[in-house]
Amino acid sequence: MSTAAGTVLAVLLSLVSAAGYALAAVAQARLAAAPSTPSGRGALRALLARGQWWWAVGLNAAGALAHVAALHYGPLTLVQPLGALTLVAALPLGAYTARRRVTRTEWRGALWTLAGLVGLVAVTGPAAPGESLSLRESLVVAAATALLIAALAGGLPGAGRRAARGEGGVRAHGLGHATASGIASGVASALTQTLTAALALSLPGGRPAWWQTALLALLISAFAVGGLFLSQTAYRGGLAAPLAVVNLSNPAAAAVIGVALLGETFRAGAWGWLIAGGAALVAARGVVLLTTGGPAAPEPAVPECAGAAEPVRVPAPSAPAEPADEPAVASLAEALGGALVPVPEAEPAR
Repeated sequence: MSTAAGTVLAVLLSLVSAAGYALAAVAQARLAAAPSTPSGRGALRALLARGQWWWAVGLNAAGALAHVAALHYGPLTLVQPLGALTLVAALPLGAYTARRRVTRTEWRGALWTLAGLVGLVAVTGPAAPGESLSLRESLVVAAATALLIAALAGGLPGAGRRAARGEGGVRAHGLGHATASGIASGVASALTQTLTAALALSLPGGRPAWWQTALLALLISAFAVGGLFLSQTAYRGGLAAPLAVVNLSNPAAAAVIGVALLGETFRAGAWGWLIAGGAALVAARGVVLLTTGGPAAPEPAVPECAGAAEPVRVPAPSAPAEPADEPAVASLAEALGGALVPVPEAEPAR
């Protein structure tokens, strides 16, 4: 195959990959916003029983395979920036499924984030091929990443969680999960490189034992699956901003590992650091616009339903039923219809 044909095929596969990731993100966001989606201990079991979840998993897998195939036919400097089109594709798709229009603020945020992401990808690649992690370094990275993910996705205890049920709290909590998801995926990619070197018997430190290779495969699976579930919970705060944060934190995590442990450096030397810092600021500006420019995040329906059930349980045969039942009906309608429609307060009983 000629170089030109390989480049064209790499571009097409990159576009297919971006479309697969975008469709998967939209499916996950709709699933997270569904009123029937439970929370708590039974959330994971209910999620695995939904066909929409497995469609999202399949679309993510298809996007990943198309991305790997694109890297086979085209250079990293071409394929990685095209992967940033996931956000541009997901934004109108998500708005279409929600039967609304993309706001100007969201488009501006997407363009700012896209520009920052392309700038980061352009300078975070290694100037020369780096070595893979050793087994000891892999275990250290895995342990540190697990602690960081626990800190980002652990949530707020006690009263803090009750305060985070508002719109701002839901979105901030979603961005924390999105950051953890991107970091988990980035570390899984770095460990995959180590596993490939181990299978090729070129791992630093000598040939690994079979249980060490199996441990690497187990860690990769844990981080990959964990990143998928973290992104699912992140989409409870919306689609665009969490997706942008996932796409930003993934290459950032890989770049930190490469610079800190593999001897890699930013392209263009010291100027690369400055460009990366400026690109990060541009991308952060885009995330802020996406966070504030979209529709209000839906509030959890379970606490409102539970609070609305109290007035119904109290019998009041001697008092008129309409004033007492109106708040319960209004709360139940808000829980089923979503937080986008304001519900008027009930008039006091006369």
